[in-house]
Amino acid sequence: MIRSNPLKFFAVIAILLVVSSANSQTVNQRKEISIMGTVKEKENNAPIAGVDVTSDHGAYTITNALGEFKIRTAIGDILTFKSSEFETVRHTVQSAENITVLVEERKEKIPVRTEPTLSKSGIARHKAYLDSASLFKPTDIKKSIDYIARSISELGTRGYKKELSESLVLLAEVYSYYQQLDLAIANYKDALEANYSSSTALALAKTYVQNHQWEEAIAILTTLENNNKLVPYRRVEIYENLGDAYAGTGDINKALAYYQVGLEIAGKNQISPKIPDLNSKIADAYASVNRMEEANAYYDNSLREANKQAPQRAIQEKEKVADFLNKTNRYDDEIQLRKSSLRELEGMPNNTKKRSDIALPPDSISRQRINYKIANAYIAQDKYAEAIPYLEQSIARADLEEDFIVQKDATRKLSEVYRQQGDFNKALETYQKYVAVVDTLYVRKEQEISRAARLNREVAATQNRITGLEQERELSQSKYDLALAEQRLTAESNNRQLWIIYSLLFGMLFMSLAAFFFYRSTQKQKLANNLLALKTLRSQMNPHFIFNALNSVNNYISKNDERSANRFLSDFSKLMRTVLENSEEDFIALNKEIELLELYLKLEHSRFPDKFTYSFEVENSVDTEAYKIPPMLLQPYIENAIWHGLRYRESQGILNIRVSEKNSKTLEVRIEDNGIGRKKSATLKTQHQKKQRSTAMNNIKKRIAILNDMYKHNISVSVRDLDVNGTGTQVILTIQKGS
Repeated sequence: MIRSNPLKFFAVIAILLVVSSANSQTVNQRKEISIMGTVKEKENNAPIAGVDVTSDHGAYTITNALGEFKIRTAIGDILTFKSSEFETVRHTVQSAENITVLVEERKEKIPVRTEPTLSKSGIARHKAYLDSASLFKPTDIKKSIDYIARSISELGTRGYKKELSESLVLLAEVYSYYQQLDLAIANYKDALEANYSSSTALALAKTYVQNHQWEEAIAILTTLENNNKLVPYRRVEIYENLGDAYAGTGDINKALAYYQVGLEIAGKNQISPKIPDLNSKIADAYASVNRMEEANAYYDNSLREANKQAPQRAIQEKEKVADFLNKTNRYDDEIQLRKSSLRELEGMPNNTKKRSDIALPPDSISRQRINYKIANAYIAQDKYAEAIPYLEQSIARADLEEDFIVQKDATRKLSEVYRQQGDFNKALETYQKYVAVVDTLYVRKEQEISRAARLNREVAATQNRITGLEQERELSQSKYDLALAEQRLTAESNNRQLWIIYSLLFGMLFMSLAAFFFYRSTQKQKLANNLLALKTLRSQMNPHFIFNALNSVNNYISKNDERSANRFLSDFSKLMRTVLENSEEDFIALNKEIELLELYLKLEHSRFPDKFTYSFEVENSVDTEAYKIPPMLLQPYIENAIWHGLRYRESQGILNIRVSEKNSKTLEVRIEDNGIGRKKSATLKTQHQKKQRSTAMNNIKKRIAILNDMYKHNISVSVRDLDVNGTGTQVILTIQKGS
């Protein structure tokens, strides 16, 4: 074995460090600065527009209508000024001061190139980037949009509207795939503005239909309907989407007429994929107006035609018809059809692919969903024993594929079936599993929201980059056109001065509009972030009450107090249902919140009857329907009063809640308890309890801050000790009417 000399090794390292330091100092010596200047004719001091200004380090700009320019460079760099108007001039940067370049008119003018061309290699790179974007579209939205941005960058700052339109169309398709329909619509519009095509217009109309913008879709589709040059498949799509749009507006007769025309064209031209689709949509339209006989006939047609297509398409249509059978209470036919779908689905490979972090709508054609629907059909006929195996299969499959939505619904339904059968032990055990699934679902949703927020920020940054590239192209094109105009109007000084005035006004208007749209975009983003934050905060419900409540039920059952257990479980279910119903709202009526709080207090008092009594007083003058209050805002304070104040008293305490009006527009809610007080309570808590309570209070403060910012109302909460000796706690919340 050869051993290296340690001294030689350290000597080599020292030499490398010295060289690296020298290189770093050399790089750091070049400090870039912004240089501003003007290019003028030497003879009459007139400014020259459209002059190309470059540095020997690659920076580039062009002079505006006043001959002014601004460029990033460094002291010692050489600036080159080129134009067909004068001989090329070079200038060495001596300082950061503004410079004035005086040039002499060229004797023989160089022809101005009016339109740039894209090289073959540039076209190839542009197409390659679009191909890469298409490849990553189903799996990675960030990479896909980044490749589209590169394709637009490849086009430079001028012309190439057809290629720009191709990039924008693909960008719109990516956003549409991930249900970002507003962004898709905006990019389809930009693509049409750059280069109109009927296929892009049709894609925009389809997106309008998806976004339920019926009138906008009808306007585009009506124009396309008159285009006789379209191939039959496109015409079928036009009539199909016209039918969808009119169905959306409620005009079923027009929708049926367009569907029929599309079906006729598809039949004549043997466009087989569209035949089952249109039959199915005609059936949907008839079913929506309770014309069940016609609906049933067209559903039969759609099933027959779908069986000629790929197996997955046939299963989709069977499930759609099964839903129709369910609505018409034909449960036996529904069960047979779904079992057939299940057998076919079992024989197909599982093609589940990893998708982007943006949450997409779940696939309704899955084994667990079909099993769940079969079970529901049995339950509708009170056939609980037949339903149980399908619910168990649904739960097992959903657990395997991490489909927590179906797992939650199926677990709860199974608990209800056991309860109907009188098997309360299994019902309770299954309900506890349901609660565990709900907790897992909450955690998963929080993670999805976090990932989606992060990804949305990244996508927004890339979208801003694309918008910046488009603005840069527009600005560059504007400057290019301005330079040509200046060359034509050099001899007409009066018109030139007038043109400069108009240019200044246009620039001011453009900057004002840009500032306005930037402000509006910022406000929309802020609103979206606030809504996302509110949704996240609302979803962070403390699970301890759920577990404690279930323990109370278990305690009643262990004491054979079935009546108390059923009563407690009934009230608890009602409370949970009320909480879930209100969870999507920022504000609810005060009477709903009072109803929720009274139910909560009833449950807590039934658990600790010897620890406290309570009173809930609402002044007669308070209009509980007129006032709006954030849901579950008061509950944490009441919970703190019970759990951290009254629960530790040796004797029975008192909890008073009073709702009153400070004035005609302001509501006041007082929560008072004679518990042990905040300071003494803090000494009794574990570190976990302190952290948990701190998190809950911080969430309430964040909710109040966001709601005040969004709705411009003043919601305030104050907390203080009730007595001078530190015992008892008083919470006062004030809120304005109409919040």
